[in-house]
Amino acid sequence: MQRRAFLGAAGLGLTGSLAGCTAVSNVFETTNSREPPLVENRPDAIYIPTHREGMEMVGMGDAGGLKVGLMYSYAHRFWTVDPDGGSYVATEVPLEADDSVHLMAVVWEPETGVVVPSTDVTVELTNDDGLVYEEVVYPMFSQQMGVHYGDNVPLPGDDIYTANVTVAGLPFERFGAFDGQFEQAATATIEFDYREGQRNDIPYSLLEDKQGQRGTVPRMEMEMPQGVAPSSLPGETIGEGKTESQDITFRAQAATDDRFGDTPYLLASPKTRYNGYLVPQMGLSATVERDGETAFEGDLTPGLDPEAGLHYGAPVENLTPDDTVTVTVDVPPLVARHEGYETAFFDVGSVAIE
Repeated sequence: MQRRAFLGAAGLGLTGSLAGCTAVSNVFETTNSREPPLVENRPDAIYIPTHREGMEMVGMGDAGGLKVGLMYSYAHRFWTVDPDGGSYVATEVPLEADDSVHLMAVVWEPETGVVVPSTDVTVELTNDDGLVYEEVVYPMFSQQMGVHYGDNVPLPGDDIYTANVTVAGLPFERFGAFDGQFEQAATATIEFDYREGQRNDIPYSLLEDKQGQRGTVPRMEMEMPQGVAPSSLPGETIGEGKTESQDITFRAQAATDDRFGDTPYLLASPKTRYNGYLVPQMGLSATVERDGETAFEGDLTPGLDPEAGLHYGAPVENLTPDDTVTVTVDVPPLVARHEGYETAFFDVGSVAIE
């Protein structure tokens, strides 16, 4: 069964800013969304999509020690990443006639602003008639928002809804103030008033002159964090390297702070070209060479740190900034992709850190 999702929250009357965009009253015809045809011969890289959309921010709630923000936009296409004979391919999730909105949820730690990637987020939606929807939503990646969770969702009509958004215990290692935190599932409850006419007023703009070109649309102005890579990282700098397409830059650090353990910690921080988002849900490995010999060869596992945010790392005996590091992308980001990202981040291979 195709996973689908929902949205929620208390009606704040806020709309995500899209500079230079105007509302399009005729964007809806026989379905709840009309998207332009995809660009032919899209590059195998980050590219400018066919259009931009705003969003309706409908509320926030607390899920244990985490914050959840909920919003929606027009229902639109996106892609999942699926295995295909030893490699991975992007598979389009088509729109359905009853899709009303595209749900978007952001989860973050409020003290640090660190965005939580790649866990299970379940949304239960009810109205006065009872259960409307319940499902685990997709971890997603977009040019305007970075890491979030979402899906296209059918709504029965204008109504007041209650969304219970449950964030599962985090499945990756946590450091510093995050150590021992967020281990149990917690639920945020948000009530909101959905009106189709309000949805139809969300800004929408075609990008006919630029669509398909290498580049990106800028980050959306939001009242929530967006998972942007930090300007500084813990430890001493080993160097950085870029993928062949330059769509991901890896920064490597030798971190010796005791929150990472007694052994020096190889910390790799990947960020996207253009908007500088941290890249989630990859499978990474690394090789460390020292004095002409291999000092380390193994996996880098995902972690969450108050200073570094999402990163990938491993303890490496006697690691120093003078060591030679190579990072290999064994598995591309397995998050669902919005348009403009669905052809990027595949077949990355190895990156030398210099």
